[in-house]
Amino acid sequence: MPQRLVLASGSEIRQRLLRNANVQFDVEVARVDEDMLRRSLCSEGAKPRDVADALAEIKALKISEKNPGALVIGCDQVLDFDGKIMSKPQTVDEAHAQLTALRGQRHSLLSAAVICEDGQPIWRHVGHVRLRMREFSDDYLSGYLDRNWPEIRHCVGAYKLEEEGVRLFSRVEGDYFTVLGLPLFELLSYLTLRGELQT
Repeated sequence: MPQRLVLASGSEIRQRLLRNANVQFDVEVARVDEDMLRRSLCSEGAKPRDVADALAEIKALKISEKNPGALVIGCDQVLDFDGKIMSKPQTVDEAHAQLTALRGQRHSLLSAAVICEDGQPIWRHVGHVRLRMREFSDDYLSGYLDRNWPEIRHCVGAYKLEEEGVRLFSRVEGDYFTVLGLPLFELLSYLTLRGELQT
């Protein structure tokens, strides 16, 4: 009998990816102060990859402690630009500044997933995608922000690759699901190996 699976994330795209893969799960959003935790980790010198992994684990642990016997998935995504983390923009001006800085440059998206059982992490993976933005015009950037704000407010880097944000890029190297915030292939492989998903 498969164990109960709980996604500790309110992300609609992560929920949609799992549902599309015909995975049965419940949702319990982990209430954590991500900004404070991220700042604390960065002040201690944590690398972007480790920040994503730690935040995913914290979320999974928080929900796992309330759900004995369940497999709880915690997730986090970090944008690494020259070794520095770029957070979700809070205003249109912040989004404009972020996209101006990223224009014509390379950056990385790090999507972490951690599974906890009975308050202990039992599996983890951090997916890594490299992206290069094209040299788009100032006029295009202004129009893009007019058309897509506030939907992109909840996205690191101020873009959704599955929507108009794809037009900002000239190259993407890596897994599409990782760009969307979930290392889906690796997660499904682990759950299948455990016998939680039908082979």
